[in-house]
Amino acid sequence: MTEQSQPGTPGTRQSDPIRGILLMVGAMCLLSITDLSIKLAARTLPVGQIQLGLAVGGSILFVIFARLRGVRLWDRSVLHPMVMWRNFLEFAAAICLILGTVLVPLSVLAAIMQTAPLVVTAGAAILLKEKVGTRRWIAILVGLFGMLLVIKPGGSDLTWVALIAVAGVTFLALRDLVTRLSPPDIPAAALSAWGFMATIPGGILMLVVAGDSLVWHPEGMGWVGLMVLVTSVGYLMLTTAMRVAPASVVSPFRYARLVSTMGLGILVLHERPDAMTLAGTGIVLAAGLYTFYRERQLARSVRAPVVPPLPTATADTPSAPRLSSDTEAR
Repeated sequence: MTEQSQPGTPGTRQSDPIRGILLMVGAMCLLSITDLSIKLAARTLPVGQIQLGLAVGGSILFVIFARLRGVRLWDRSVLHPMVMWRNFLEFAAAICLILGTVLVPLSVLAAIMQTAPLVVTAGAAILLKEKVGTRRWIAILVGLFGMLLVIKPGGSDLTWVALIAVAGVTFLALRDLVTRLSPPDIPAAALSAWGFMATIPGGILMLVVAGDSLVWHPEGMGWVGLMVLVTSVGYLMLTTAMRVAPASVVSPFRYARLVSTMGLGILVLHERPDAMTLAGTGIVLAAGLYTFYRERQLARSVRAPVVPPLPTATADTPSAPRLSSDTEAR
């Protein structure tokens, strides 16, 4: 399957769960490098400039990528309400997440980010009508409790800045759900390019509100360059993953970002998560893994339908009638 959906009934996509899972894991590992790069760039550059550099650089790369693939960026379908909503959610998520990344320790940010698959699973049930059972609902609530342990509500400074990251995760989850509702004939490269361009005003807005001016610093700009590269690739992988497989299947694999981001925070930034942070992180991770486990169980049960046995001939019935293929399938 290419970036574009396979031909078929309009509004439907052919599901490829394995490919979606691999794309999601790769995207999460790359985005953890983005988190670290933002932290390091913020030592010498204004936050608004970092966001603006990421948005402009990513937009240029995706426009070039789309042109090389022969993908049309401008089409009436980009004015579809779901695409417009997706771009707005991209704008809002970018502002909240870059502020949260700068202000919150990476070990805490990593745990907050891992509530995204739980929020997506809940949203998929409510908005996309995907079936989510009682056990997974319990796992979602348990995971959110783990997040509360991480941010330590109670009026501390960390709580309030962590809420910025929580808002960003919420916007991010809604963006992923809206991606599933976007027109199937829009390639992932086009969605990604428009998504990056939608975040450009966010960088400008942050510069204006903070009263900052653009700064040239070689080291900081180097981190921004790395950020643009790994984020662009990771973003495309994420967008493609959400389009080729159900959201409730691929989203639990975001936990890869938990391990890689927390590891980078400890190894590079010398962070030392406390016991409550580690406990909450473990709860979030366990809830996500359990959600995935239930998804796989349900998928296996769907793939293995029970076929009723054919009636056998007896002495009284020399030739038992054979069921039709349609009846056998049922």
